[in-house]
Amino acid sequence: MNTRRPPEPVQVVKKRRDAVLRTMVEGVPYIQFLGIEFERRGDELTAVMPFDQSLIGNPILPALHGGATAAFLEVTAIITLSWGLIWEDMESGALDVNNLDHSHLPRLPKTVDFTVDYLRTGLPRDAYARARINRSGRRYASVHVEAWQDNRSKLFAQATGHFVLPTRQG
Repeated sequence: MNTRRPPEPVQVVKKRRDAVLRTMVEGVPYIQFLGIEFERRGDELTAVMPFDQSLIGNPILPALHGGATAAFLEVTAIITLSWGLIWEDMESGALDVNNLDHSHLPRLPKTVDFTVDYLRTGLPRDAYARARINRSGRRYASVHVEAWQDNRSKLFAQATGHFVLPTRQG
């Protein structure tokens, strides 16, 4: 006997995924402070840090501040890792998206260490980043992040981080 549910309409799926991502991002004030946004295509996230004059660290060059760059990469890693952890619950319906607020989402992973490689000057323009989860176990995860501006093949920074994962309820 086949008890499969029929596929949901694409609008319903997109609305649910966008609501979960928005709630996750809006729950972290520092993300709003930096102006970081996330674009979603299926399960893949691209972080965008729109250029703002307040992000300049060296006005003579001008160049993005290294701290803003590091924070951008770390935020990208944490949100991407959280997105991967919540995906199954979101897709299966175990996560109640109708009554969703930040307090109903799992806690964010905690950074153990985070190493940034500054590969070239961050120019006064929008920056983009994507994270790749190298390993995710029950307690720890390793994530690699790459950031670029005008050309995806010309990275201006990259980072590797290790994170303690939140304990799962249930």
